[in-house]
Amino acid sequence: MSVLRGTGRGLEVVLSEEDLDAGLAELDARLARQPEFYRGSSATAVLGERLLAAEQLARLRAILDEHGIALRGLRGGAEIEELARAEGLEFSLAIVEPELSPSARSLVADFAGARADIAARRKRGEPSVRRSESREPQLRLVEAVTTMYHTGTLRGGQALHHVGNLVVVGDVNPGAEVVATGDILIFGRLAGVAHAGAQGDERARVYAMQLRPVQLRIAACIASEESPNASRPAQPEVAFVRDAHITIVPFDRLDREVTEGSN
Repeated sequence: MSVLRGTGRGLEVVLSEEDLDAGLAELDARLARQPEFYRGSSATAVLGERLLAAEQLARLRAILDEHGIALRGLRGGAEIEELARAEGLEFSLAIVEPELSPSARSLVADFAGARADIAARRKRGEPSVRRSESREPQLRLVEAVTTMYHTGTLRGGQALHHVGNLVVVGDVNPGAEVVATGDILIFGRLAGVAHAGAQGDERARVYAMQLRPVQLRIAACIASEESPNASRPAQPEVAFVRDAHITIVPFDRLDREVTEGSN
């Protein structure tokens, strides 16, 4: 399994510790679905404790180069530090991340696949969001334990993904994506794609000084604004889930709306 995610410093490519060759093949296939999306960015390969052979590093570099992504560094066990230095790459020790369930990991940072799945289901006349008939919850909620702060505007093609709350001091332009398992706060204009509560937490909220997203997701609920209302005043707003739908209200009315909705 491979995971491609955005951070404040660029991309992180998380490769499988069990089968590195399979992880590289999966990464190649994932990038091929959006061959120009990440062009011009840089990436750090996250390897865990697994050793990396020189030919595997060469293959990783070739896959990234093909899509215009520069390999900046390696993160893993101390054993790969010498290889990183020899190749002129940055090195950092692996950081243990919160353990996610397989269903939660499936939600991490693959908006292209999600949009393709939604389009296919709409063509078949099915609901945009798949409903499970099972009484057992599909996701195991993981409490948000950290907050990431990013200062600066996110431009088209850039993405930030975080396990926890996400704060952006700047605008999120069309074509940019922000994903968090907790709340998302934008001290600027949100005009791209935002997904809060990405592990299934319907209590998550999205706050913005100006809320004009192309697509907005909270847990499994999806809303889109294909024709933004230009007459809507620019003011701080908040989006939250009520009765299985996303509701957007001015920030100064939030307490009243939540109180009325609970009655």
